[in-house]
Amino acid sequence: MTGPVVQGFAPAKINLFLHAGDRRPDGYHNLLSLVVFADHGDMVELSPAGNLQLVMSGPYADGLDAGPGNLVIRAAGALQRWACEHGHPAAGAALHLQKNLPVASGIGGGSSDAAATLRLLAAHWGLPVSDGDLFRIARSLGADVPVCLRAAPSIMSGDGDLIEPAPNMPDFGLLLVNPHVEISTASVFARLQVRSGTRAPALPERFSSPRALAAWLDRTTNDLAAPARLLAPAIMRVEQALVATNDCLLARMSGSGATCFGIYPTRELADAAAHELQKTHPDWWLASCRLLGCQ
Repeated sequence: MTGPVVQGFAPAKINLFLHAGDRRPDGYHNLLSLVVFADHGDMVELSPAGNLQLVMSGPYADGLDAGPGNLVIRAAGALQRWACEHGHPAAGAALHLQKNLPVASGIGGGSSDAAATLRLLAAHWGLPVSDGDLFRIARSLGADVPVCLRAAPSIMSGDGDLIEPAPNMPDFGLLLVNPHVEISTASVFARLQVRSGTRAPALPERFSSPRALAAWLDRTTNDLAAPARLLAPAIMRVEQALVATNDCLLARMSGSGATCFGIYPTRELADAAAHELQKTHPDWWLASCRLLGCQ
């Protein structure tokens, strides 16, 4: 089958802060996090086909399995099952994942890929799937997939199942840096000892400037950073390098690592910091970005 190719952007997800609560009976932890999305990420392409199939390309595609365990295929299969259960034809699709984000890096690449796949396929198959059903499908795929489905600044709590709009965010520069270290989220949580609990300072109605956002974030933390640094000491070197760049307002690790981010007053200043770090650390992955959904 041939037909037009449609694309879906899968943006990098950044946890500006992440507080962990107690461990739940199901083994997961209650969390509280301010989540934002960058204008840099993976790309999912779709074209008509008689069955579900996936190919991958891009700088971080090597070594990834395109089989049933891949989150893109799992997302497609889950939506196809929903369609069949509700009497809607959903024959298949040829999917192409352009993998631009490092793997196992704390910026939700796989979850964002899955969310983009759900959005693309729901439109491609013309499914009358409600937001609630799509959310439930996303939730069955992983804790971060529902917030990636929204792909806008959000306050995420519970184990990822509670999502609310974040206060209005200012436009600012964001620099993502990964020292090419992969970290298992389960290994980080296994070493988690200090928990801030599911609390944070009172949120304003809006953050008036990048500096105001950074000052508020300075009263929060990422509880997963300490155990992640034990597993990957390079994280501390990345954080220190970001702090040392000109005009960096805040530097912190995202998610379970090892990607760290720096906040800058403008995209141009983030670009300058990326240029500086690329010269001194040519082996690091860097992406200068802006925030999606800022006002």
